[in-house]
Amino acid sequence: MGGVQSVTDQDFASEVLAAEGPVLVKFTADWCPPCRMLAPVLAEMAVEQAGKLKIVSLDVDVNPETQAAYGVLSMPTLMVFKDGEPLRSMVGARAKARLMRELDDLL
Repeated sequence: MGGVQSVTDQDFASEVLAAEGPVLVKFTADWCPPCRMLAPVLAEMAVEQAGKLKIVSLDVDVNPETQAAYGVLSMPTLMVFKDGEPLRSMVGARAKARLMRELDDLL
């Protein structure tokens, strides 16, 4: 079970803001090499953290409203939301171990 789900400007509120528990949003773009490097890391985490952490991906080129609403300027930006509020923002690709450490207090 699990996996990284794609979200859009249209379903961001229902899939992220209204979700129960923490949601990690990867703001990404097709033209972004670090975003592609991060994809398998997040796919693994989505399976391992299923039930504890929901992980979704938002393509900023197709969904500019959500990107603008949260002031996301660099790809990839990882933002953790809980109860409809952004709790943490991290810019750039990172190793799985480092990312898990950075999320530890939120899980």
